[in-house]
Amino acid sequence: MITLRNVNKSFGNQVLFEDASLQINEGERFALVGPNGAGKSTLFKMMLRAEEADYGEIQFKKGVVVGYLPQENPPVSERSVIEETLDGVEDYDGRIEAEGKSILMGLGFKVTDFTRKVNTLSGGWAMRVAMGKLLLKKPDLLLLDEPTNHLDLDSLIWLEEYLGRYQGAIFVISHDRDFINKICNAIVSLQDKTLRVYHGDYENFQAQRQAEKEKTYSAWRLQQEDIAQMEDFIARNRARVSTASRVQSMIKRLEKLERIELIAETKTVKMRFPQPGRTGTKVLELKDISKVYNVPGHEPIRVYENFNFELQRGQKMAFLGHNGAGKSTLLKMLAGVIEPDSGERVLGLNVKTGYFSQHREGILDPRKTVLQEAMDNDRMNPELAVRTVLGTFLFPGDNVYKKTEVLSGGEKSRLMLVKLLMDPPNVILMDEPTTHLDMASVDALIAALKDFEGTLCFISHDIYFINALADSVVYIEQGKTTVYPGNYDYFSYRQDQMHQEAAASRKKEAPKEAPRADNADWEEKKRQEAESRKKTRRAETLKKEIAYSRKTVESLAAKMSAPEIHSDYKQVKELGDKIAAMEAKIAVHTEELKALEAAGEVTAQ
Repeated sequence: MITLRNVNKSFGNQVLFEDASLQINEGERFALVGPNGAGKSTLFKMMLRAEEADYGEIQFKKGVVVGYLPQENPPVSERSVIEETLDGVEDYDGRIEAEGKSILMGLGFKVTDFTRKVNTLSGGWAMRVAMGKLLLKKPDLLLLDEPTNHLDLDSLIWLEEYLGRYQGAIFVISHDRDFINKICNAIVSLQDKTLRVYHGDYENFQAQRQAEKEKTYSAWRLQQEDIAQMEDFIARNRARVSTASRVQSMIKRLEKLERIELIAETKTVKMRFPQPGRTGTKVLELKDISKVYNVPGHEPIRVYENFNFELQRGQKMAFLGHNGAGKSTLLKMLAGVIEPDSGERVLGLNVKTGYFSQHREGILDPRKTVLQEAMDNDRMNPELAVRTVLGTFLFPGDNVYKKTEVLSGGEKSRLMLVKLLMDPPNVILMDEPTTHLDMASVDALIAALKDFEGTLCFISHDIYFINALADSVVYIEQGKTTVYPGNYDYFSYRQDQMHQEAAASRKKEAPKEAPRADNADWEEKKRQEAESRKKTRRAETLKKEIAYSRKTVESLAAKMSAPEIHSDYKQVKELGDKIAAMEAKIAVHTEELKALEAAGEVTAQ
């Protein structure tokens, strides 16, 4: 469908691609990964013919239609949401309009939103309109640049299911590895200025990449030993007549030797939150809170009424709920960013809150430089210390003098994290912190927050992020909260259980002589099919994680058996601890998989 052959692309002295090749066939689903600035978006622009390759060729099969969703720059239109979505659709009829409305509702729009002007929407909602418009056209190849950035969890799950049924090919840039694993069957790695395809999920790609690094390092080390021996022989025997010919031969061998280069390590964010001052057991409390939003032309929206909520020291809570349920409102009231209409917010002993907003524009002053923003707090941090921290967050040298208005989404997110570090709180409240961050930065943030001994509450649509951090999930619905101990997977499991119990209860209570309506039967069948698909996906994820964990254990065991580390007690202990942790993870996942298989909810393999 699309073929890239020996493509080269440079900007000034920066070489992005060198003899890069790639073939995308009908129905294939690739995820493009690589460090920030490696050229992922440039590759998309070349495939769209918006950028020309310096050398090489990009060929398209005749008649192929390519659709593109950019990461930023939503449409600014005087048209209504539904008019913009339908704009440009060929063979327009009532069926197409119904399909467009269905897509918009899947992306989180209500029926009352269809007539709203696009230019009155926020940037995130305008991007959803752009996505709806693109999906309705059904191009042969979808190029999606960070499509999950502006979605909430409900619309993300809908998009995963929609793309799972999509007939065309998909090529996506995303930092959301859970999304990648559900949508794609291969990873295209932009590495060493070229493109390489790894079939399988993201964890399999990581394992293969690590194995390649270890293999390259072993070969490099052996070559370095050979080089050292040859150079030593030359140095010792250069002056001897008897060995002159051997010396000359060895010199020529060294000159012709193709030297192995180690795989370059990508620069990553180094992140660590200072351990906070200890708070009391009760950190934050909302007492008898009420909050109403008055929207012109609409009935007042009552979000909370006589609502109570409490945070305990050390909790790591994820807030989940449907769009408009009040997640951001609750987080902002906890942070003191907005005031309730009635009731009170009570801070615990020695509590200091830090708030990370999903709307970067309202937090960063576009007139200030990166350095000025980082120093803008009451702590009077020395400039050298601030610049050191900025350097670890990939703002080296003169980059600290860039105005915040020219920063990319990822740079703005990193700068806001720096601001938290420069004035460290003991209660962190984060709204979609992973948006615009690359995978390495997400991993660094997870590691830092795991080590953080304070209290954490966050909203996120990134299931991988939630699973890695949350020790409890707070589900918000109709102004009330339900707390589920555990991460997202446990919450999803309990939701499925409750739906099944409710369905069984309805079936039991229904009069036997009253047959169910066809529509109700269809709805129940669809619900059961959706639950079955969710359990099947979970089982597949467990199998992949078990396989990856076993490979990791084998790799660690091989390292542990190497003679050179036997005398290094610390290294042996670290490897042993890692193996024990991975084996415990395998046991937990195996038990969960067995439970699903024993219940007949998935097929054993």
